[in-house]
Amino acid sequence: MSFFKDRNCYMKNYNLSLKEKIMGFNWQLLFFICLVVGISLGVLYSAGGGRWNVWASKQCMHFFISLFILFVVAMFNLRFFMRYAYWIYGASLAMLVGVKLFGRVIMGAQRWLDFGFMQVQPSECMKIALILALAKYFHGASLDDVRSVKFIIPPILMVLVPVALILKQPDLGTAMMLVLVAVAIFFIVGVQIWKFILVLAVGACTMPIVWAFLHDYQKKRILTFLNPERDPLGDGYHIMQSKITLGSGGFFGKGFMQGTQSQLSFIPEKQTDFIFTVLAEEFGLMGSLFLYALYMIIIGYGIMIGLKCTSFFGKVLALGLTVNFSLYVFINMGMVMGLMPVVGVPLPLMSSGGTAMLTLFIGFGLIECVGINKEMVIGRLGSIDDE
Repeated sequence: MSFFKDRNCYMKNYNLSLKEKIMGFNWQLLFFICLVVGISLGVLYSAGGGRWNVWASKQCMHFFISLFILFVVAMFNLRFFMRYAYWIYGASLAMLVGVKLFGRVIMGAQRWLDFGFMQVQPSECMKIALILALAKYFHGASLDDVRSVKFIIPPILMVLVPVALILKQPDLGTAMMLVLVAVAIFFIVGVQIWKFILVLAVGACTMPIVWAFLHDYQKKRILTFLNPERDPLGDGYHIMQSKITLGSGGFFGKGFMQGTQSQLSFIPEKQTDFIFTVLAEEFGLMGSLFLYALYMIIIGYGIMIGLKCTSFFGKVLALGLTVNFSLYVFINMGMVMGLMPVVGVPLPLMSSGGTAMLTLFIGFGLIECVGINKEMVIGRLGSIDDE
């Protein structure tokens, strides 16, 4: 497998100047990211009834703060993230434990830590931290190591511990995303297919046990997904209104701020989970396809940056972060179209929310960092002391 080429090479003394880092920055990727955020501001302005200070102004503030963080992260040496990947993972895990002990309850879920000047959702931070930790763990491993059952037990535990803590909050959507990202990384590094099939078979056999531990509202979401008409004014209301709104937009849409479903507030959570339906109603199928094309371009850039990276750590990091972003897109769009249960996953760069945008931009900053340092060869320890 080509991904394993040169992974045991020692790191060269590879330090770029600030000018070289700026020259190596992928400005095209940033352009498309900003374009999606620009569309988000317009849709949030419309969803707020033509008022800037409802959701759009906060989203704009979150964007500029996150953009600054993106540049800061991108300018770091890739070795820094290799060295401190486990520390970042440990800090995120500690915050998840802190949520269980001291977390703030909002809308029946205990997912936030209140630091006074800001609220943080540690489960969002864990999405980045887990990818960093797995990238470091598999960096320097041989193909024989990866195919050893004993070798993959530690990374499986690295996934299951935060997933268990997040399920306790409860947050099924984020827990599901962590599992899917981990599965993708295991596939990228070369874990054999039969192991995935075995785990899938075991999971299928334990479904009755898992069902018994699900919260009542989670069971209702799954049953509603299978048959939304069973409770059209209750649990099925969200998805039925979403489908009505998507269909009412037609081919070209009703026009900016002319969507009846959104303007009359028939759509629940129209600024977060169901923001795609607002766009679809006002700009129709063409507007939806345009947004989807922008997402595909961003995903394509992430894959390209990952594949061009010399170090295996950078390769896994960029591809894992790209998979994470892709899951945001596909799960949210599938959710609002009734193809998946409603699990509370926001549409990336579009939905209102500070923590989600900040973690996304940190992820893009890491991808840019990988692109800038794509020719760096990193040793097993991630430092010049490898030799």
